[in-house]
Formats: sequence, C-alpha cells, structure tokens
Amino acid sequence: MWFRKKQKAAPGFDKTGMDPVLRSSICTGEQVAGFKDSKTGKFHEIALIRGEGDLERFLEEYQVKRDELKKEW
Repeated sequence: MWFRKKQKAAPGFDKTGMDPVLRSSICTGEQVAGFKDSKTGKFHEIALIRGEGDLERFLEEYQVKRDELKKEW
C-alpha cells in the first residue's frame, strides 16, 4: 500500500524522553512530524505535514516550540 493514513497519538501520549522531529524526504520533499525516543532512536510518526497550517497545528497540539523542532533527512 503506497499511502496510509497517519495515526494520531493517543490523548495520553507521553512525550517524556522524546524529542520533537520533522522528517523530510530528500527525494520527494514529503514531511512527517513526530517524536524520536532519545534512548532508542525509534521515531513515532504523528502527522503528515502538507503545509504551514499542518505544522502549526502539530506545534500547538503537542505544545512544541518551533526552535525545539529538529529537522532530519
């Protein structure tokens, strides 16, 4: 399956020990926001970012400041 619906984190999602990350594909430019476990390095996808509005919603919903958001390729 090429496209899948992004899962929303459960309301009780615990961000402790997690770093906010914006992953971007070098080839397609697709961006996905989520959290990366600082110990294991496992990435938890939260939202597909199609534009500035999607990014703002992610930042607001999860109380993440723009300067805390790390970008990965």
